[in-house]
Amino acid sequence: MTSPAPSAPPGPPVIAVVGGGQLARMMAPPASELGVRLRVLVEDAASAAAQVVTDAPVGAASDDDAIRDLIAPRDGGAPASVLTFEHEHVPNALLADLIEHGTPVRPGPHALVAAQDKIVMRTRLGALGVPCPRWRALPPSVEEGTVALEEFLADVGGQAVVKLARGGYDGKGVRVVSGAGEADDWLVGAGQGGPLVLAEEKVPFRRELAVLVARRPSGEVRTWPVVESIQRDGVCAEVIAPAPGLSGDVGARAREIAVAVAEGLDVTGVLAVELFEVPADPADPAGPTTVLVNELAMRPHNSGHWTIDGSATSQFEQHLRAVLDLPLGSTAAVAPWTVMVNVLGSARPDLAGALPEVLERYDTARVNLYGKDIRPGRKLGHVNVSGTDLDEVRAAARGAAALLMGKDVEHVELA
Repeated sequence: MTSPAPSAPPGPPVIAVVGGGQLARMMAPPASELGVRLRVLVEDAASAAAQVVTDAPVGAASDDDAIRDLIAPRDGGAPASVLTFEHEHVPNALLADLIEHGTPVRPGPHALVAAQDKIVMRTRLGALGVPCPRWRALPPSVEEGTVALEEFLADVGGQAVVKLARGGYDGKGVRVVSGAGEADDWLVGAGQGGPLVLAEEKVPFRRELAVLVARRPSGEVRTWPVVESIQRDGVCAEVIAPAPGLSGDVGARAREIAVAVAEGLDVTGVLAVELFEVPADPADPAGPTTVLVNELAMRPHNSGHWTIDGSATSQFEQHLRAVLDLPLGSTAAVAPWTVMVNVLGSARPDLAGALPEVLERYDTARVNLYGKDIRPGRKLGHVNVSGTDLDEVRAAARGAAALLMGKDVEHVELA
């Protein structure tokens, strides 16, 4: 049986973070500036966060004892003031028990489940009246699931996006199908206790957008400008802030939706709402647009890395403020444009070796490397560039990222 969480002694608050990747790593600078202590549960001692956070016990996010020790260390360390996350893969039953015994968990498990399970997410967004693509949960058997998928394909024009309800990210656990038998392997897995499967309409979107919102327990909410998110091979490659050419009405609607989701799901901390911009009238593909919600993430998000250099308050500082229920900071942009480009894999053996050339050639570039081993397609870092001319800003961000990836800068495409 769990004992009540010990009360925190006087001194700086301790924020316990589950997950040792780059998101936890990027919480460290604002935590230091605010005088807040981070204690991060890392997967291994060489993880991205462990390289910059001194209090970084090793353990799995699925390990109850590791998370309890993160909150109230057995060695007598200061107890955590709050528990938060850099990913959603945490057992909800444990989080509910922690809350019952006095540890604030932000976001709470009642909200977090909507980011963990896509069927729960779609169901709850529908109940809130939030616009989403048409969708259907498939029965967990090949025979019944195939029939349901065949019916759904007929309803939505012959093509659909099939997703695993749990566990997918960065394009994994997602496939486009045009035949009812193309999801049989996932339906077999669902029938054997694996993730359930859902089908969604493949909408004719013009582009992908994202909006970040921060909410604190006392109810204060702030949103950042709506951004355009450019995906390649299912992974975010580039973000333009603000989204170019976005109508005021559509931008306002996107921010209204983000606030409605944050408040309706009782999210605390940073919430990322990924959106499709689609024709308002399917019969008029070149006409006015509207937005549909694609995905949610209840934590700092790749689409918000631009805020580190392009906003008065970064998403990472805002998340720390929010989970501690501190007043939220301004989300105003500090320049007309900021472009973030991800460093996805590299032909170089060592990214730091590229820094002299990158920083000499692109003196407006703000480089953020995550300390990860190089693997093809892996998110190794990002580059932010801010300025007044979008073409120049975008070219500099892409050029700096290309050098870090060992690519030919002269042939970097801007389309």
